[in-house]
Amino acid sequence: MNQGSLKIYKPFGPSVAKVIMPTELVDALNKYTEEVINDQKKSENLNWGDNLVGAVTQEFELESEFMDKIKWNEFISAGVRAWIFNSQKKKITEFNPMTTWIVRQFKNEYNPTHHHNGHISGVGYLKVPKKNHEINNKNRYDGQLQLIHGSKAFLSDSTFTVEPKVGEFWFFPHYLMHTVYPFKNSDEERRSISFNARVDDKIFNIFDL
Repeated sequence: MNQGSLKIYKPFGPSVAKVIMPTELVDALNKYTEEVINDQKKSENLNWGDNLVGAVTQEFELESEFMDKIKWNEFISAGVRAWIFNSQKKKITEFNPMTTWIVRQFKNEYNPTHHHNGHISGVGYLKVPKKNHEINNKNRYDGQLQLIHGSKAFLSDSTFTVEPKVGEFWFFPHYLMHTVYPFKNSDEERRSISFNARVDDKIFNIFDL
């Protein structure tokens, strides 16, 4: 990961971070996804949809051998380490990935408001429909990710909306509620990759003094 690509946002209480995925990583993940799609047995074995809340076409885990090959855990670990250090000036010594999965979303499908397990979560984009949202209506969030925290108040927003762009990867704390809106004006696929991980308990648990 190019450390210079890290950008930290603090739209409400917790911060979130964005990095750019290397093109070769995006290509490798898309190629792997196509292989899984075309292998019915592998698709069934890797199915992760029963463990998730999304009303989407397909959700499946990545195989550990493939993640090792593309150095996936190194990529997300570098992003998390940079984010936490730049946010809190603390260096994590433990990074334990839990699960990484692909989400394939098509027209009218969605992910309801939910949170994740572990300490840290993230999502990156591998494919995005060309007509992802209604640009003539600013109140439409077709296909977009919305992060939610607290309630709207003076000088404080409660939502942060992310328009998916291929190659962008976002990190956020696991407890941050979020949702993915359906899109209606494209037959193309919206493809993303997500993960959950744990870091040092002494860093995550701010009340353990």
